[in-house]
Amino acid sequence: MNRSTRLVATVGATALLAACNNPFSKKAELETETQKFSYSIGVDIGKSLENISEDIDVNTIVAGLNDVLEKKELALDDEARRQVQMTVAQKLREKHIKKMEEKAKSAVEDGKKFLEENAKKSGVKTTASGLQYEVLKEGTGAKPKATDVVTVNYKGTLTNGETFDSSYDRGQPATFQLNQVIPGWTEGVQLMTVGSKYKFVLPSAIAYGEQGAGGKIGPNETLVFEVELLDINKQ
Repeated sequence: MNRSTRLVATVGATALLAACNNPFSKKAELETETQKFSYSIGVDIGKSLENISEDIDVNTIVAGLNDVLEKKELALDDEARRQVQMTVAQKLREKHIKKMEEKAKSAVEDGKKFLEENAKKSGVKTTASGLQYEVLKEGTGAKPKATDVVTVNYKGTLTNGETFDSSYDRGQPATFQLNQVIPGWTEGVQLMTVGSKYKFVLPSAIAYGEQGAGGKIGPNETLVFEVELLDINKQ
């Protein structure tokens, strides 16, 4: 939210919460436009705090909002608020770093186990880079070069089966230059002929590596893709 939206959100949420003796136990009434607007603001505020929900006290947040809007004497002055915000922000950063380090370590172990098990399956081949592939349907068209622009349908999942991206869900194939994507894709799609469908398992080293890609793809994630090569585009 921008500054003005945050201000409106704060005022609206405070008015809504202050109107109820126990605002968190009652189901919101959404009959009027004002109620719907207020609820939408509450959702936006909730989403902005979702990642730190374990580290905040909602009732105290509401108390602070009410003190400002009702022009009461504030329990903490500007300097005290600044200091506690800095202290807690640092603790949250450290907590986040530790969590990501633990997740990255777990991803390495889980990925190694997944690759070892997948390599034993019938029809799965492994290249020198560690890329594992399985032919689901063989096509009869040409094979692309790394410099070609290709059109594909695909679904990407984590090793636990959770989907993180899918052109099928978007209802539109993806078109891109093959050497402008992650190394595992560049290598794997060059094995395919137009009309074929392959399953790829990419070790993190030829996917998004230690940095991850954000969202559901964390550091060191082994990724699974089902890819249909639809066309090699003429340039």
